[in-house]
Amino acid sequence: MQAGVSEIFSSIQGEGKYVGCRQLFIRLIGCNMNCPYCDTNDVAHDKTVPCILEKAAGYQGDLKLDNPVDIEDLMPYINYRLQSPHHSISITGGEPLLFTDFIRDLAQKVKQFNVPLFLETNGTLPQQLEKVIDIIDIISMDMKLPSDVQKAYWQEHEQFLQVAKQKDVYVKIVVSAESTEEDFVKALDIIKNVDENILLVLQPITPMGGLHEAPPQKMLDWQSKAMQVLKNVRVIPQTHKMMNQL
Repeated sequence: MQAGVSEIFSSIQGEGKYVGCRQLFIRLIGCNMNCPYCDTNDVAHDKTVPCILEKAAGYQGDLKLDNPVDIEDLMPYINYRLQSPHHSISITGGEPLLFTDFIRDLAQKVKQFNVPLFLETNGTLPQQLEKVIDIIDIISMDMKLPSDVQKAYWQEHEQFLQVAKQKDVYVKIVVSAESTEEDFVKALDIIKNVDENILLVLQPITPMGGLHEAPPQKMLDWQSKAMQVLKNVRVIPQTHKMMNQL
């Protein structure tokens, strides 16, 4: 089983419900979107980059592999890192659901460690999610506002959330100065129609790609609006950016 993997590293989760938790990150190459505020765009679409394994004290294997990599070549490193406690394994990207066979193979190979699988996804591939939902424990689902990404994914998002709701799922919405209230209200309607108890995380954008920082009052106003229809709404910035961690 092969896939493009840009990096594997151990760090804290910097966004969303599980911010601050220690995770082993596996970042896959490839995405079905091209969001202007993507902070991994340099590797999300470049299949020529090597696979970089973060240095780990005591690990004697290769730390740089050519892509695409065979999962068997990654397992000695993954097994070594999982000897230290981790909250979960974050499968991220790019868009990891483009590689469901790889995810299933990985899940089988790390089963012995009993570490939850944490999926970070743009929430637009419901059919692919159905292929792995039985082995995923936690889902961090982005809901993209058309005013920021220039395309609507409402139907895909709703179908995705219907599948994801059977697991520990939360929705993350990146909010910029350009984000429109019309889009936000539509997103709230979708979440409420699926399950009003699903956690919504509002994430102030880290300005890039021509999008600008949302005013603090906008974040407060939108949280108040969301709390009128949803049970759990939090505002959480990208904390890893604040700590100068990738």
